Amino acid sequence: MTPPMTAVYNPMDLSGRLMLVTGASAGIGRATAVMLSRLGARVLLNGRDAGRLEETAGLLAGKGHAAAPFDLSDLEAVPGWVKAQAAAYGPLHGIAHCAGIQTLRPIRIFSAAFFDEVMRANLGSALALARGLRQKGCHAERAAIALISSTAATAASPGNVVYAASKGGIIAATKGLAVELLGDGIRVNCVVPSIVETELIERGKQKLTAEQYEHLRTLQPLGFGHPDDIAHMIAYLLADTSRWMTGSIVTVDGGRTA
Repeated sequence: MTPPMTAVYNPMDLSGRLMLVTGASAGIGRATAVMLSRLGARVLLNGRDAGRLEETAGLLAGKGHAAAPFDLSDLEAVPGWVKAQAAAYGPLHGIAHCAGIQTLRPIRIFSAAFFDEVMRANLGSALALARGLRQKGCHAERAAIALISSTAATAASPGNVVYAASKGGIIAATKGLAVELLGDGIRVNCVVPSIVETELIERGKQKLTAEQYEHLRTLQPLGFGHPDDIAHMIAYLLADTSRWMTGSIVTVDGGRTA
């Protein structure tokens, strides 16, 4: 007698869950949105460019996705925006915060305006999103936030210290938020990637010599990463596979810090 068919077990199944992905216009954010949709999630796409968000939407599997253009650097407006999304689409089960900026600038040309821009985009937005998610009616009974730091925060990063400081702040914020949001049923974890081949890196490569670019490549024994390498880890941190993890700093860096 033929044994009955059983469903394939997938511990990272996200069916029926709503996930907000910031920075979904390109790079790690776009890869994460696609990955979450393939795992069954409904995905809310955030970025500043509505046209590019629609391009991402065309790559998603399944149905029920939506684009939500918004500039997260408007920190005071973020909690209200999160509340509006929850009212329109339902409580969020998770946030993958992939948005951010990176601009190489040596300390000799440091300015207050540059500091404010980077800190607001990279660190302030993460804190504002956490504030927004913890509001009543904005999150499911169990929810998770996945933030993105950088090995720039954990290794010397000359010429890049403001960015590195903002990403170091993400690591510190992950620890504090993980404890502060326990009572709200929200887990908070962080991914620390090294150099991933995205459009942002391609633009930066144009400012480097061939020797400088090769030096960057050799910093990672496994070579440059692909956006999917980070998207897989983010999906793990948003799924029940990480239900016993909060406040964790997970390094995915091609062996750079080994």
